[in-house]
Amino acid sequence: MPRNVRFIVRLTSTERQGLIALVTTGKRAASTIARARILLKADQGPEGEGWDDEQIAAAFDTSLSTIHRVRQAFVEEGLEEALYRKKPTGRQYRKLDGDQEARLIAIACSKAPEGRSRWTLRLLADKLVELQVVESIGPECVRTTLKKTTSSPGCRSTG
Repeated sequence: MPRNVRFIVRLTSTERQGLIALVTTGKRAASTIARARILLKADQGPEGEGWDDEQIAAAFDTSLSTIHRVRQAFVEEGLEEALYRKKPTGRQYRKLDGDQEARLIAIACSKAPEGRSRWTLRLLADKLVELQVVESIGPECVRTTLKKTTSSPGCRSTG
Protein backbone atom coordinates (compact mmCIF):
# COMPACT_ATOMS: atom_id res chain seq x y z
CA MET A 1 0.00 0.00 0.00
CA PRO A 2 1.35 3.46 -0.88
CA ARG A 3 2.55 5.64 1.92
CA ASN A 4 1.33 9.17 2.66
CA VAL A 5 -1.96 8.68 0.83
CA ARG A 6 -4.94 9.99 2.75
CA PHE A 7 -7.59 9.22 0.14
CA ILE A 8 -7.68 5.57 -0.89
CA VAL A 9 -9.34 4.90 -4.25
CA ARG A 10 -11.28 1.62 -4.53
CA LEU A 11 -13.18 1.23 -7.77
CA THR A 12 -16.03 -1.21 -8.28
CA SER A 13 -15.78 -3.43 -11.35
CA THR A 14 -18.53 -1.37 -13.02
CA GLU A 15 -16.69 1.89 -12.37
CA ARG A 16 -13.46 0.33 -13.59
CA GLN A 17 -15.02 -0.88 -16.84
CA GLY A 18 -16.60 2.53 -17.41
CA LEU A 19 -13.25 4.26 -16.92
CA ILE A 20 -11.47 1.83 -19.24
CA ALA A 21 -14.12 2.47 -21.90
CA LEU A 22 -13.75 6.22 -21.41
CA VAL A 23 -9.97 6.06 -21.78
CA THR A 24 -9.92 3.75 -24.79
CA THR A 25 -12.53 5.60 -26.84
CA GLY A 26 -10.74 8.94 -26.50
CA LYS A 27 -13.91 10.93 -27.18
CA ARG A 28 -13.70 13.15 -24.12
CA ALA A 29 -11.76 16.20 -23.00
CA ALA A 30 -8.08 15.56 -22.35
CA SER A 31 -8.48 16.54 -18.71
CA THR A 32 -11.28 14.00 -18.26
CA ILE A 33 -9.21 11.22 -19.80
CA ALA A 34 -6.23 12.18 -17.63
CA ARG A 35 -8.36 12.01 -14.49
CA ALA A 36 -9.75 8.64 -15.53
CA ARG A 37 -6.21 7.31 -16.03
CA ILE A 38 -5.19 8.63 -12.62
CA LEU A 39 -8.13 6.85 -10.99
CA LEU A 40 -7.34 3.59 -12.80
CA LYS A 41 -3.72 3.61 -11.65
CA ALA A 42 -4.58 4.73 -8.11
CA ASP A 43 -7.18 1.96 -7.64
CA GLN A 44 -6.44 -0.10 -4.51
CA GLY A 45 -9.22 -2.59 -5.23
CA PRO A 46 -8.69 -6.24 -6.19
CA GLU A 47 -8.39 -5.43 -9.91
CA GLY A 48 -6.46 -2.20 -9.41
CA GLU A 49 -2.80 -1.51 -9.88
CA GLY A 50 -2.38 0.50 -6.67
CA TRP A 51 0.31 2.90 -7.85
CA ASP A 52 1.48 5.61 -5.50
CA ASP A 53 1.26 9.28 -6.39
CA GLU A 54 4.92 9.60 -7.45
CA GLN A 55 4.56 6.74 -9.97
CA ILE A 56 1.37 8.23 -11.40
CA ALA A 57 2.94 11.70 -11.65
CA ALA A 58 5.95 10.30 -13.50
CA ALA A 59 3.86 8.15 -15.84
CA PHE A 60 1.35 10.84 -16.84
CA ASP A 61 3.58 13.92 -16.46
CA THR A 62 1.23 15.59 -14.02
CA SER A 63 1.63 17.21 -10.61
CA LEU A 64 1.18 15.53 -7.26
CA SER A 65 -1.43 18.10 -6.30
CA THR A 66 -3.57 17.16 -9.32
CA ILE A 67 -3.42 13.51 -8.30
CA HIS A 68 -4.30 14.41 -4.73
CA ARG A 69 -7.29 16.51 -5.86
CA VAL A 70 -8.58 13.70 -8.10
CA ARG A 71 -8.27 11.16 -5.26
CA GLN A 72 -9.97 13.52 -2.82
CA ALA A 73 -12.83 14.33 -5.20
CA PHE A 74 -13.43 10.62 -5.84
CA VAL A 75 -13.47 9.68 -2.15
CA GLU A 76 -15.51 12.65 -0.94
CA GLU A 77 -17.85 13.36 -3.88
CA GLY A 78 -17.90 10.35 -6.20
CA LEU A 79 -16.79 9.33 -9.67
CA GLU A 80 -18.59 12.01 -11.71
CA GLU A 81 -17.17 14.89 -9.67
CA ALA A 82 -13.68 13.41 -9.85
CA LEU A 83 -13.81 13.14 -13.65
CA TYR A 84 -15.48 16.31 -14.83
CA ARG A 85 -14.65 19.94 -14.24
CA LYS A 86 -16.80 21.87 -11.86
CA LYS A 87 -19.09 24.56 -13.18
CA PRO A 88 -18.14 28.12 -12.22
CA THR A 89 -20.05 29.38 -9.20
CA GLY A 90 -19.03 33.05 -9.10
CA ARG A 91 -21.72 34.38 -11.42
CA GLN A 92 -21.57 38.15 -11.75
CA TYR A 93 -24.96 39.78 -11.81
CA ARG A 94 -25.60 43.14 -13.40
CA LYS A 95 -25.60 46.02 -10.98
CA LEU A 96 -27.82 48.23 -13.16
CA ASP A 97 -30.89 47.18 -15.11
CA GLY A 98 -32.05 48.87 -18.32
CA ASP A 99 -33.98 51.70 -16.65
CA GLN A 100 -31.12 52.48 -14.30
CA GLU A 101 -28.66 52.48 -17.21
CA ALA A 102 -30.91 54.91 -19.07
CA ARG A 103 -30.96 57.22 -16.04
CA LEU A 104 -27.16 57.02 -15.81
CA ILE A 105 -26.75 57.92 -19.49
CA ALA A 106 -29.22 60.79 -19.16
CA ILE A 107 -27.28 62.18 -16.21
CA ALA A 108 -23.95 61.73 -17.99
CA CYS A 109 -25.25 63.59 -21.06
CA SER A 110 -26.71 66.44 -19.01
CA LYS A 111 -24.90 69.61 -17.97
CA ALA A 112 -22.10 69.07 -15.47
CA PRO A 113 -22.65 70.14 -11.86
CA GLU A 114 -21.89 73.69 -10.73
CA GLY A 115 -18.18 74.38 -10.56
CA ARG A 116 -17.24 71.44 -12.82
CA SER A 117 -16.49 71.37 -16.50
CA ARG A 118 -17.58 67.74 -16.94
CA TRP A 119 -18.91 64.72 -15.07
CA THR A 120 -16.44 62.39 -13.37
CA LEU A 121 -17.18 58.74 -12.69
CA ARG A 122 -17.28 59.39 -8.95
CA LEU A 123 -19.68 62.32 -9.41
CA LEU A 124 -21.96 60.15 -11.56
CA ALA A 125 -21.92 57.37 -8.96
CA ASP A 126 -22.72 59.81 -6.17
CA LYS A 127 -25.52 61.38 -8.22
CA LEU A 128 -27.14 57.97 -8.84
CA VAL A 129 -27.14 57.31 -5.09
CA GLU A 130 -28.40 60.82 -4.35
CA LEU A 131 -31.32 60.40 -6.78
CA GLN A 132 -32.02 56.98 -5.22
CA VAL A 133 -31.61 55.18 -8.52
CA VAL A 134 -29.48 52.60 -6.67
CA GLU A 135 -28.52 52.07 -3.04
CA SER A 136 -24.80 52.00 -3.78
CA ILE A 137 -22.59 51.91 -6.83
CA GLY A 138 -18.92 52.34 -7.53
CA PRO A 139 -17.17 54.40 -10.18
CA GLU A 140 -15.92 51.26 -11.92
CA CYS A 141 -19.47 50.02 -12.50
CA VAL A 142 -20.37 53.44 -13.89
CA ARG A 143 -17.36 53.27 -16.20
CA THR A 144 -18.17 49.80 -17.56
CA THR A 145 -21.81 50.74 -18.06
CA LEU A 146 -20.94 53.90 -19.97
CA LYS A 147 -18.33 52.05 -21.99
CA LYS A 148 -21.05 49.74 -23.35
CA THR A 149 -23.06 52.63 -24.74
CA THR A 150 -22.50 54.13 -28.15
CA SER A 151 -23.04 57.68 -26.94
CA SER A 152 -19.99 59.66 -25.90
CA PRO A 153 -20.78 62.41 -23.39
CA GLY A 154 -17.24 63.80 -23.60
CA CYS A 155 -17.46 64.41 -27.33
CA ARG A 156 -18.81 67.77 -28.56
CA SER A 157 -20.60 66.24 -31.55
CA THR A 158 -22.68 63.18 -30.67
CA GLY A 159 -24.58 62.80 -33.81
